[in-house]
Amino acid sequence: MIKIKNLEDMEVFGGILTKYLSAGDVILLNGDLGAGKTTLSQFIGKALGVKRNINSPTFNIIKSYQGHHLKLHHMDCYRLENAEEDLGFDEYFEDQAVILIEWSQFIKPYLPETSLTIEIKTISPSERSIELKAIGKHYLDIKESILRELSTD
Repeated sequence: MIKIKNLEDMEVFGGILTKYLSAGDVILLNGDLGAGKTTLSQFIGKALGVKRNINSPTFNIIKSYQGHHLKLHHMDCYRLENAEEDLGFDEYFEDQAVILIEWSQFIKPYLPETSLTIEIKTISPSERSIELKAIGKHYLDIKESILRELSTD
């Protein structure tokens, strides 16, 4: 488990994660309302070089951004709870971009077989804990690299 004491720690975590991301990577961001999913998305976007403000795409569901070298698709699937429609997720998963998905449990049937899940839990108003769950060798490698880098800080 990774302890996040404040926004600076979250930004550091986002920067470390971003170093290991490549085109086509799918990152699932889970946690309660207000846990920090969108905040982490903003820090990942910043580390990727996205200049535009990243905010929750709740009403658009999907927003796309261009970073220095990679595109970023940010999905917020909160409004899709109990929805039966496929909104063309395959197109995004096949695109050469980093894909961040908040509330991924609501589109589970459409998710790729492999991904990295970041589970964010609120400890206090400023503190969070993060648990990484990797499915697939590529994501296991990312998880191990992040944990190794964080343990040397």
